[in-house]
Amino acid sequence: MKHYFIGVLCMGMLLQTAAQSREDTERARLIAASQAGASPLYFNPADPAIPLITPGNYNNPAECTVRGGMPHFFKKVSAGKPVTIGFIGGSITQGNQCYRPQTARYIQSMYPGVAMKGINAGVSGTGTDLGACRLKDQLLQHHPDLIFVEFAVNGAYTDGMEGIIRQIRQFDPAIDICLIYTIHNEQTKIYTAGNIPENIQGLEKIAEHYHLPSIHLGMEAAVLEKEGRLVWKGDSATAAGRIVFSADGTHPVTAGGNLYAAAIARGLNKMKQYTPSSPYTLPAPLIADNWEDAGMYAPEDIATFSAGWNKVNPAGSPQKQFTGWFPYIMKASQPGASFTCKFKGSMFGFFDIGGPEMGQLEVIIDGVPVRLADSGFKGTRQLKVVDATAPGSSNVINRFNNYCNNRYRGQYEFIKLSPGVHTVTLRVSSQKADKIKILGDKQLEDITRNPEKYDKTAVYIGKILLRGTPL
Repeated sequence: MKHYFIGVLCMGMLLQTAAQSREDTERARLIAASQAGASPLYFNPADPAIPLITPGNYNNPAECTVRGGMPHFFKKVSAGKPVTIGFIGGSITQGNQCYRPQTARYIQSMYPGVAMKGINAGVSGTGTDLGACRLKDQLLQHHPDLIFVEFAVNGAYTDGMEGIIRQIRQFDPAIDICLIYTIHNEQTKIYTAGNIPENIQGLEKIAEHYHLPSIHLGMEAAVLEKEGRLVWKGDSATAAGRIVFSADGTHPVTAGGNLYAAAIARGLNKMKQYTPSSPYTLPAPLIADNWEDAGMYAPEDIATFSAGWNKVNPAGSPQKQFTGWFPYIMKASQPGASFTCKFKGSMFGFFDIGGPEMGQLEVIIDGVPVRLADSGFKGTRQLKVVDATAPGSSNVINRFNNYCNNRYRGQYEFIKLSPGVHTVTLRVSSQKADKIKILGDKQLEDITRNPEKYDKTAVYIGKILLRGTPL
């Protein structure tokens, strides 16, 4: 009998270990996927492989605030005219199970005879700062009729959000906009206490100022979790029949994505009958220094490149998954290779590709080499020029981080400057980052097996970012 109980105990421990291993594997997969390369820009809302969700029975008047609604979009689809639906956000938007495809499929089911196209402008690990820069290139030039904006868990940077809204309104006031609020980790408890997460409160001020509809996607999931019917972070092996929302606390698996999409479906049905009472007028900015002047440019259009740079077609390179974002990449691997851009404005940046071989960049502004440090603005990647005594300062921008272990990812950086005319030069540095230290003990397998792959100083520039105007 004693041996029997020991056997049962051991078996239980093995099952628990196996379940934990599956959970860890799935979490690692999701993190890797969320940091992976570009997704195809267009997708088909009528794809039968996408789950067709229903709005469900959850009812909370605070879930969706209609404000100005989506009158132009609903008028157009009611007339049977073809429409394009845009989605811009971070990894939750980019992912293929987190809410976007299910939402588009539901809209298609509302109007089955209407031709619809979906645009996936989700870029993982990025916020409204980069979103304001890439808006025209990845969304507006395709003339969408409706844009869902999702950046709540990616910093919820209000200056960038207002820049996105104002750019859309200035481009075409008939494009309807809906802000959608995803949540993470412990924020469910804020909702069940009857409150709204602080980061979302800032976005709601933007929505109110511009009279835009907004939808809180996590309210139903919060209630289900409180009732013991949903596990926010876990796996099916340990959920005991409950709904598993996510494996990592942020990115919904399919069931979680269906709940997010159901919240949007309820909001759409709530807005469907709304008609505007007066023509839209763009109000004065809520934030004086918002990002409406942000833009993204092809590198050779506004910068000059020294010897040592090569123009690469990503379709035929190891970075082929980025073809949808970057028609070409400027690549350099030899220290000393540089590029220079002159512009009038307040911020310079770049949208690049990270990977094992990434190097570092020295920065020269208006002819003077500078040191940089993090600006401290939450929800945005901004460096500022500092003196040598500033804590955390560096004379290089390192393009390698712990997401670059044996894979490529989109990443970006901004340098905040005083408003005016500036000439910025970035030069590949001979200094090499301590990549073993950056990866940490848990990610050393590939760099130990293939040290030569990491012992390089490469830089891949996909786009140049500005707040201002190139000269």
